[in-house]
Amino acid sequence: MLVVVAVAAVVPACAAVVPAHAGVMPVRAAVVPARAAVAHPFGPPSTARVGADGNRVTLAWLPAEDDWVALGRSVGAFESTATDTSLTGEQKLARSTAVRDYLLAHVGVTQAGRPCAAELAPLERLLAEGARFSFACPDQVVDVDVRVGALTDLHEAYRTMLTAETPAEPAKALLTAEADTRRLRFGPSATGGTSLVVPAVALVAVLGVLALLLVRRRRSSDVPA
Repeated sequence: MLVVVAVAAVVPACAAVVPAHAGVMPVRAAVVPARAAVAHPFGPPSTARVGADGNRVTLAWLPAEDDWVALGRSVGAFESTATDTSLTGEQKLARSTAVRDYLLAHVGVTQAGRPCAAELAPLERLLAEGARFSFACPDQVVDVDVRVGALTDLHEAYRTMLTAETPAEPAKALLTAEADTRRLRFGPSATGGTSLVVPAVALVAVLGVLALLLVRRRRSSDVPA
């Protein structure tokens, strides 16, 4: 009976040390029962900002805070709470290799059917900055397929609004469980294409040569026979 009382007292003790940091996922999210933290698949969609430069695509995925909790719980990011109760939920997510593996498995870019090599930046500021990816594609980026399937395996109602930060067609696209991939076509200004300065310089050079030829012809015609 004493053992039961002692174990039952652990949860209030852990919960008592939880700080209520504004804007930071509290440790309480990692120690309370699963039903206490409810995600909102029917709320506003997550957002993903995408851009292109040369052969690289950048993407930042930003879900709601409670959806981060749902993701972390689904991969066991909060299971080791007994070892260190001083970490916030955000810190536990950032340090979890399972979270990183999940994100890399559910967000990707392909070019002509070939995957672009993915890099995931550290997640220390994931609530403010989201999960920040960089994809190195085989060739200069024009047409690429962007996939964001995160959270849809937890509930099919989750969605992500994809927005291009550099000129692309389409500029926006809603990704869902049934259609989690969209092809984007980036314009020359988005991919570091040839500048208009080069053709302009070439045109000036051609006009200069023509002007020189006209001057020489006029001088030769003015010479008396």
